[in-house]
Amino acid sequence: MELEVRHLRVVCAIADAGSVHKAARVLGMAQPSLTAQLRRIERALGGQLFIRQSDGCRPTAFGHQLLTRARPLLAEMKGLTAEMRAAAARAAQAPQLRIGSTPSRTLPGWARRLRGRYPESVPALQTDVSSNALLRMVAAGQLDVAFVHEMEGTRLRFPPGLRQRVLLEREPGFLAVAEHHPAAGRQVIRLEDLADERWMMDRTADGEWESLYRAFLAVGLTPRLLHGDYSATALLVATGEAVTVCQATSTGWDGVVPRRLEGDPIGWRWLLAARTEAELEAVYDDLAAAYREAVEQVPAYRAMALPIARPGPPAAPPVPDSSPHSA
Repeated sequence: MELEVRHLRVVCAIADAGSVHKAARVLGMAQPSLTAQLRRIERALGGQLFIRQSDGCRPTAFGHQLLTRARPLLAEMKGLTAEMRAAAARAAQAPQLRIGSTPSRTLPGWARRLRGRYPESVPALQTDVSSNALLRMVAAGQLDVAFVHEMEGTRLRFPPGLRQRVLLEREPGFLAVAEHHPAAGRQVIRLEDLADERWMMDRTADGEWESLYRAFLAVGLTPRLLHGDYSATALLVATGEAVTVCQATSTGWDGVVPRRLEGDPIGWRWLLAARTEAELEAVYDDLAAAYREAVEQVPAYRAMALPIARPGPPAAPPVPDSSPHSA
């Protein structure tokens, strides 16, 4: 007799139940049948797996050795079965384009264009403030493409094998302040004038606070940081408790206005990442068009006339170093 997965299940069931009688009930078998099967398994392996006692049974040293190998194998088989059933269910449904992105006002326009171009596919969007987390998901096959940005002065950690295409070499970071803030009356604000402000930063947004800290050091100042997540940003900035960096495509939100920082001391690069060039090619043009649409809605940014990269061969992934941003 050759050892099969069902035999491992029997051995584990007996060990977990503590007796052949209880294991038989769990497995829905008659006790004599289970006892006979256990004997066949022991003969096939060449050793005794359990010591029978009046109150049940316990594994022998030989039995423990088998259980140590059997349990992870059964868990892996269970996971494999669940994974393949889920894959079969997805295959039976409409194909789905899985898109990851750091938060961006480009997303709505991009999704709208992709729905028009691929009506048979339903784009699934996933956002994360960590660009590196999204890149790992693309590498693992959990996402098809990811739209991420890399903070100036830091480097994204590209998993091996990923391809990338640059959308924009540098987008300047704007400032988000309360509309009643004294500085809100100016369209361009000096970083030095914000020395006493508390800056809201999310430490999980790769490279963001490092980039801000570097910009302040360049003018001889040290920023006062308020660490938290961006779910609290809107309220804290709107009430004047903090200021924060925002994307140049931001139109602001209730009680908050975007303003340009003098000299554009903070910036980041926008990238599209995928596992293949074909996946990049399939979505890049719509992404570029959506970004231009977002720029058109912000006069202060539109006036800067920043060039958006045209489609071309993807660049080789950067060498790992530090990390990026999101806001």
